[in-house]
Amino acid sequence: MAVLAALSALVTVLALTVGVPRAEAAAALPCDVYAAAGTPCVAAHSLVRALYASYSGALYQVRRASDGATSDIGLLSTGGYANAAAQDSFCSASTCIVTTIYDQSTRHNDLTVEGAGGAGAADVGAPADALPVTAGGHQVYGLEISPGMGYRDNTTSGVAVNGGAEGMYMVTSGTHVNGACCFDYGNAETNNKDTGNGHMDAINFGTECWFSPCYGQGPWVQADLENGLFQSDSGYSKNTANTGSGPLPFVTALLKNNGQNHFALKSGNAQSGTLTTSYSGGEPTVNGGGYTPLHQEGAIVLGTGGDNSNGSLGSFFEGVMTSGIPTDAADDAVQSNIVSVGYGGATGSTGSLTPGSEISLRATTACCTTDYVRHQDNAAVVSPITSSSSTLDKNDATWIVRRGLASSSCVSFESRNYPGDFLRHYNFKLTRQPMDGTAQFRADATFCPQTGKSGTGTSFASYNYPTRYLRHYNLNVYVAGDGGSNAWDSATSWTDDVSWAVSAPWAP
Repeated sequence: MAVLAALSALVTVLALTVGVPRAEAAAALPCDVYAAAGTPCVAAHSLVRALYASYSGALYQVRRASDGATSDIGLLSTGGYANAAAQDSFCSASTCIVTTIYDQSTRHNDLTVEGAGGAGAADVGAPADALPVTAGGHQVYGLEISPGMGYRDNTTSGVAVNGGAEGMYMVTSGTHVNGACCFDYGNAETNNKDTGNGHMDAINFGTECWFSPCYGQGPWVQADLENGLFQSDSGYSKNTANTGSGPLPFVTALLKNNGQNHFALKSGNAQSGTLTTSYSGGEPTVNGGGYTPLHQEGAIVLGTGGDNSNGSLGSFFEGVMTSGIPTDAADDAVQSNIVSVGYGGATGSTGSLTPGSEISLRATTACCTTDYVRHQDNAAVVSPITSSSSTLDKNDATWIVRRGLASSSCVSFESRNYPGDFLRHYNFKLTRQPMDGTAQFRADATFCPQTGKSGTGTSFASYNYPTRYLRHYNLNVYVAGDGGSNAWDSATSWTDDVSWAVSAPWAP
């Protein structure tokens, strides 16, 4: 019977991998795939979707700032996508943070806001509306981590300990990263402290190069096995082709470890293609040893290091941990399923200021009617965009209209190719920055539309400087008054410069 069960599991995984039209295969989600391969999920976390075809429970919980009330955010349908509209409704008159990310497995390894650790004070919850994305054709939210944010469960069930074998993946972003320690997802210490080499086994994703050399600019998928971020048994990268996953907006990061003498790292574009193995070999032999075997303690961490080192930036959409090492065929089938989600796909609405619509903003001043607002090296500028422009230029000039971060009667503009980054003003100049949840950022990134000051198009008043409007001046973009001490406040052509044509998006 055991042989028959194994053969049945293998057929299921192969069907998923090669696309055999079986009803079971079509419905299988990542944890179904891993279970069929004999390596069931012991943790399954996502703000975006179900990770089991049969899952019908809550994905996460939010808490409202105005009254402290909480609400569980569930699914639109069994095995489906998050009911983000329920979050929008609950948080409409206030702001919300994510307080709990529910484990969809039967282990109930739920993640809650992390307490103080050996390297960091107690964390705070991530803002629930910081990372709006499209997945499965639905408008949902990911989790955007800024420094001082993190989640943890120190009392888990079924997670590998003391050299046990396990696998894990997460879908993250290559555009929202930094070089600070440590954006991790995986196995960590149970006391929020560094208890020594080999006491962790977690995916790390960022631009911190712990062991030189690293190749390219990153960010890299690395293994945080405590007291080091490892790209090989020697720590440093032995793979000159592994230059990192930036600036891919959606990345699959994968680690599997037998806990004894072998680990492997894989990565891939979560929007297309297959996984690439960047390392497969022995456990680390540096730092005085202690990694063969590992000494995992079985806690689960998200967004910080094992000792709550919490200076990192990162994005999290979904992730699982398994009992045992998944087969390569199962990994490939999971990657195929992730790609099928369509992370970052078109919203289905274009050319209007309705939240969820994708747009481009064209200047209406006579000099510049082919110029559009775009981001370039984080700054907002205007430059000509035409049908012959590069794909990158067209993406940079495309924005997704979102409900105003400070007022639902106004709008905010999210970058199309940098999920979770918004246009905001700083010292009156417009830049593209990740939403950090602060009241200041919310106000700076909110603009209130009105009839164009020139009598055409639309003008956008700054929410917190209501006499200042979005204006192009010397190819840069500012919030500018009609006359004033700053050069960009010049009254010359002001009414034209603050009037914009809301057009169809340049990005497909």
